Amino acid sequence: MSLLKGGERLAMQTHAETLEAIIALENEGLMITYNRLPYAFVRGEGTKLWDLEGKEYLDFVGGLGACGLGHCHPRVVEAVQHQAATLIHTTNLFHILPQAQLGKLLSDVSGGYKCFFANSGTEANEGAIKLARKHARVVRAIEEPEIIVAEGGFHGRTLGALTATAQPKYQKDFAPLLPGFVVVPFNDLEALEGAFNENTCAVMLEPIQGEIGVVEGTEEYLRGAESLCRAKGALLILDEIQTGMGRTGKWFAFQHFGLQPDMFTLAKSIAGGVPMGVLLARPEVAEVFRPGDHASTFGGNFLACAAALAAVKALQEEKLIEKAAQMGTYFKEKLTKLRARFPQITEVRGKGLMLAIEFEPPVARDLMAACLDHGLILNAIGEQIIRFLPPLIVGKDEIDSACATLSAALEDGPGGPAP
Repeated sequence: MSLLKGGERLAMQTHAETLEAIIALENEGLMITYNRLPYAFVRGEGTKLWDLEGKEYLDFVGGLGACGLGHCHPRVVEAVQHQAATLIHTTNLFHILPQAQLGKLLSDVSGGYKCFFANSGTEANEGAIKLARKHARVVRAIEEPEIIVAEGGFHGRTLGALTATAQPKYQKDFAPLLPGFVVVPFNDLEALEGAFNENTCAVMLEPIQGEIGVVEGTEEYLRGAESLCRAKGALLILDEIQTGMGRTGKWFAFQHFGLQPDMFTLAKSIAGGVPMGVLLARPEVAEVFRPGDHASTFGGNFLACAAALAAVKALQEEKLIEKAAQMGTYFKEKLTKLRARFPQITEVRGKGLMLAIEFEPPVARDLMAACLDHGLILNAIGEQIIRFLPPLIVGKDEIDSACATLSAALEDGPGGPAP
């Protein structure tokens, strides 16, 4: 029996597949919808990735937050292997035990919400939009319901979620978008209140806007949004796709503010890197959906639910949410010390292990490239922001290593350290 791990065997079997060869294959067979960085990884374990040449990298992007438990967490691997050898898929026309178990577990940790399982965050948000619209018609007799969304938000790329994503750079060339959405500035409570009218059925927000650069909603704004919804009969929908599942040091970011949304959505790391999205709604809202109103062929399948059950239990039993809070505080302190040394860092922000630093001048992409060369994977958002989404298993030594690499890159970059 080979002593090599699966990824190592793959790397040996495909030794002729250079990066250039992979790119050539992509150009022949794929739609080119990504600006891919010139790297390809073949193995992952914990916070580490290895490329085609066997070089090791420290991953502080974590699949854009999807690998919250790190790469190939043993519990998830074992659950997927066992389930794949037992039963992968039937249909939601039949009862699915791991789906029922996962729904009960998520209901317990969320305080009684009911679940609908999809395959991605975008799909979860589409479900929220549909449920909000039906609730408006059935409960409030609104025939042309409107949903208020915030500038800078990101909710997905299918047409409903894309319309809710109030960023023109993603929407251009895809008109006409869906009617029934009203856009207001983020963190502007007065503007939010002014946007309400008799057709307003919901407000849809991210507690922390991740894709635009980890922009936090203020407590005044988020609590004010909830109060406005309660006063006016509208639903509060929180997109927790990036912020949920322990990322901010609590199960869900809304718990930092004592909120109780009518709906919230999850995806990213919920199944340890296996695709899954979840719409959760308060029972009195969820009951508006009746059989036939909404469905997903693959949503809540055996394989994804087995992975998610293992991932959620790992969060609980390995105390990873508490660890995210502790390591997030430590990491933010380290980044704040870097800011004191390097004048080009203008801000450090975020909660838990969802953090960002902003720069002036625009050096983020250059720093990301320099760190990649030295084995540290970061995420540049435009030219001025670097976002950090390390796995929740990250430790102090790895944070120290990442900060040392970033510091060295800043030493060599524009401006240098403060005297």
